[in-house]
Amino acid sequence: MSYHLPPLPWLRSFEASARRGSFSAAAGELGLTSAAVSYQVRALEQLLGRPLFERLPRGLRLTDMGKAYLPSIRKAFSELSVSTLGIFGPEGDIAIDVRVSVSFGVLWLAPRLGDFLANHRNFRIRLFSAIWGDALPADNTDVDIRFGHGAWSGFSARLLINDPVVLVTPPGAVINGPGDIRPGQLIHILGVEGDWQHLFTTADRAPPFDQVGITVDTSLAALEMVAAGAGVALVLERFARPFVAQGRIRQVPDLLLPQDQSHYLLLRDGIDAPRAETMLFCDWLQQALIAERSPPHPETAPRRRTRHAQQDRQHAR
Repeated sequence: MSYHLPPLPWLRSFEASARRGSFSAAAGELGLTSAAVSYQVRALEQLLGRPLFERLPRGLRLTDMGKAYLPSIRKAFSELSVSTLGIFGPEGDIAIDVRVSVSFGVLWLAPRLGDFLANHRNFRIRLFSAIWGDALPADNTDVDIRFGHGAWSGFSARLLINDPVVLVTPPGAVINGPGDIRPGQLIHILGVEGDWQHLFTTADRAPPFDQVGITVDTSLAALEMVAAGAGVALVLERFARPFVAQGRIRQVPDLLLPQDQSHYLLLRDGIDAPRAETMLFCDWLQQALIAERSPPHPETAPRRRTRHAQQDRQHAR
């Protein structure tokens, strides 16, 4: 099979110049002279028969053709780098800093990191937990996993998973729906308090809010309290699974509420592209979640209205 490809060094010079905004900055990254980078980009333009940059007094600006060409070049470099790293491994130890919500980190990610490390022995994962999305500075974080509506300033977000909400009770509790819940039994999770209102509205019942019950800041705390018999909670189905499997709690059957917030994988916006090692970890994370998809939402489940008040308070459920 014949591939119609320009020389690889020319493509590298084009991509680095577009990312850095100048030939001199690209030259510093690639270990070349500014003249060499300029020559390679000019040669690429002559080969393609189209200008890729506008040469400005202080830097470069992509032409429309350059803007159209750049994404495919970056995608090809990224896939080639991740593939090479996945097959042959990195040189030396690689550290990846991952910031993640407490519940997602403890209940899902931590139990699976051993599988990743068993196949990538040169990697070291440093896991940092946060309750709220802005609780820790993200400057030195390679991967950030947050729960919310998908819009965070300074980051590009990839949807990881959207799980439904389920009602969980202590194992011996005789609760099969909203009508069986009594005042004082509700366990609230900060940031998603509207889940209870939605459940009772859907069931056309008045919520027993005359006694608030317990309020916690993580799903993990809510699940432990349910297991201890302190009340009932609405949590993401994925978080409830290990507790249900161990017999510590009971999930009310045939009750799935759609959730308008999701878990997202965030990568910092900026000049430098994420490392190939980081993208390899991100790809593993996404594939692992795809392999464990939650049950589909019932077709009859009502759609939840977006709670605008919560958009300003992103909760790391």
